[in-house]
Amino acid sequence: MARQVATLAVLIAAFLAPGSPHASRAAELDGANAFGEVPLSDVLEVLVANRELLAIDARGGSQTTERLRLEEIVLWKGARGKVGMVLTNQRILAVATQSGAWQATDVHRTESRPEEALLGERVALVVTNERAIGFDGGSANLVETSLGLREEVLAQSVGENVGVLVTNRRALGLSPFVGGFSEIMLGLRERIESVSAGANVATITTDRRLLIYRSPSGSWEEKRLNLK
Repeated sequence: MARQVATLAVLIAAFLAPGSPHASRAAELDGANAFGEVPLSDVLEVLVANRELLAIDARGGSQTTERLRLEEIVLWKGARGKVGMVLTNQRILAVATQSGAWQATDVHRTESRPEEALLGERVALVVTNERAIGFDGGSANLVETSLGLREEVLAQSVGENVGVLVTNRRALGLSPFVGGFSEIMLGLRERIESVSAGANVATITTDRRLLIYRSPSGSWEEKRLNLK
């Protein structure tokens, strides 16, 4: 029996040895899971009970709570995959599985209250008249960028692991694998034709370029279109 166990251990080691095709395939699968290429089930539920926000991790069984402030009213809540978000008349709050605490930012006095959030499986996106606010479910952090004077939001879209926001000046990409927004500037009078977000890639087509945002790297690339 001991000899059979030892033989099995040797075979497994050879199967996963560095450089073997099996090891390469295993690493490839690990990478695919790491970068969210397999759709997630909804493992987070967000509830409001007794003046508390409650995020329940259905898989791990943990609960994360946040007390509502005096006169704070929940306007919208939602959860998808591993992220959840709540919008109130005072704050924007977000939580992820295993994050340990709700993340929050106050709504500014001169800021419009957002009506809803866009949720992916590992990202979330909220837009006001002053800010673009994203939630990175990988690090469980809220990130934001200010909108400039007369900067107009043209489109926004969220996929499983990617978020994209387009204004009349720039495009912003959001990833759960790389912290913060990544931006690429638009040209003067460059016209947006389409915006879409897949599982890990967002694409923007303009009258001049194809812009591609890749969630695993958190980077933009562009391809010039042949203009006739």
